[in-house]
Amino acid sequence: MTHPVTAPRRLVVTDVDSTFIQQEVIELLAEHAGTREQVAEVTERAMRGELDFAASLRERVATLRGVPLAALDEVRASVQLSPGAAELVAECHRRGWAFGLVSGGFEEIVGPLAASLGITRVRANRLEVVDGVLTGRTLGTVIDRTVKAETLRAWAEEEGVPLADTVAVGDGANDLDMLAAAGVGVAYRAKPVVREQADHAIEHRLDEVLEILDALEPTH
Repeated sequence: MTHPVTAPRRLVVTDVDSTFIQQEVIELLAEHAGTREQVAEVTERAMRGELDFAASLRERVATLRGVPLAALDEVRASVQLSPGAAELVAECHRRGWAFGLVSGGFEEIVGPLAASLGITRVRANRLEVVDGVLTGRTLGTVIDRTVKAETLRAWAEEEGVPLADTVAVGDGANDLDMLAAAGVGVAYRAKPVVREQADHAIEHRLDEVLEILDALEPTH
């Protein structure tokens, strides 16, 4: 007689810009500074792995100097979840799994978005604001590929989830260390360098991650 094997409790961590949401927040902010084309070009090169992420972030954020804080509200309102993102979170919660967002983008956008979906684990960059305008600088540690992987490991430890049972989802070179550190690394609508190195690649809906994980579970 066969007994169903209990599926492990997992920790699922996804990147945010161009993964959990459809846009690059820094490009939406850059639109308010009139620097969107310049910023988009640098973002593209960074995500392909051609530029150091921290340096590219500094260069891009510098173009946001003088953008009023109110622009953040407009950007928050214009952000759209990727297909299947909300469904993925809801199902992870239903299964009792831990879920986190880790982003080279900005806490000011990611935080409220996460809260609206009941996600409590969030790590992202913070924008420096003085007198109601962006200074063109970030505060604290830059969330780069190394920090993303460290965050995954730290959250797994806090949640008591073995690394083998962790899942990371991302699209750009900045996610490679995190995808490598996780038990299951999934590329979503990803750059070629990421698709090549991830365990799995999906193109359509973020909740396809669940199909991958279910297929990995022994049925008896």
